[in-house]
Amino acid sequence: ELGWISKVHVNQPAVLRHAERIQTRRTVKSNWQAAWLLKAVTCMDLTTLSGDDTPSNVHRMCYKAKHPIREDLLKAMDMHEKGITVAAVCVYPARVTDAVSALKAAGCNIPVASVAAGFPSGQMPLQTRLDEIKLAVGYGAREIDIVINRTLVLTGQWEDLYEEIRQCREACGDAHMKTILSTGELGSLANVYKASMIAMMAGSDFIKTSTGKEVENATLPVGVVMMRAIRDFYWQTGNKVGFKPAGGIRTAKDAITWLMLVKEELGVEWLKPELFRLGASSLLEDIEKQIFHHVTGNYAVYHDLPMA
Repeated sequence: ELGWISKVHVNQPAVLRHAERIQTRRTVKSNWQAAWLLKAVTCMDLTTLSGDDTPSNVHRMCYKAKHPIREDLLKAMDMHEKGITVAAVCVYPARVTDAVSALKAAGCNIPVASVAAGFPSGQMPLQTRLDEIKLAVGYGAREIDIVINRTLVLTGQWEDLYEEIRQCREACGDAHMKTILSTGELGSLANVYKASMIAMMAGSDFIKTSTGKEVENATLPVGVVMMRAIRDFYWQTGNKVGFKPAGGIRTAKDAITWLMLVKEELGVEWLKPELFRLGASSLLEDIEKQIFHHVTGNYAVYHDLPMA
């Protein structure tokens, strides 16, 4: 439906002011802060996307995915029987089988997500990208994080972008598909809105800000625009699409800020793993440190949280 996006205009100064207000508000404290941080953990895609990934570090990450917060800290908050785990683990296609086997051995049902479709650049022939998606699904990935071809956005080829994403959705089969827009390379907030809408029209289960490999990753202004697109799409179609900021989210304060923005823009019903994810590799460490301080009143040193 090109008519939905043909007259898009984004009021950039207003978006920037709104994002700044979110950042300057007083954050939550004490028990409420701990609760928000545990919510962030349950919405986290624990990620390793490094060239030196090995089966052993993937197995280690999967163990941490099942036990994201030290058991005694959860007991102190009476949360040890709530089944708190991360939402998913995310790896390259070549490491999917390692993650699947590690999680199976750990006796948990955390889904494995795999990046695909020419991650992170998207500059591969379409058939190659589709084959990569099918391979990742065949290896056992239940979620696929695809990346779009940014050239199609920058040159305004919206129908071609729709068709490519639609074919990626088809290649995913029963796996959930998160579409990475790489917003730092789209040129404008208007293009971010248009690409978000096209991705949702083509069947994406989630839209995601970044690969984490760009110079500019997840920013609050981009988050505002993408969430407004999700809200508009929901009002038009009745379909709820998830949102995932990724890249540069490293502190507990960052996580709470994103949760607050989602609650304000989309409502409490989006604050669950089915509709909201945080893409992060180092965020969990800071969250666990903050929870350690909340429980003990002391700041953690290295040997207190060795698995972090």
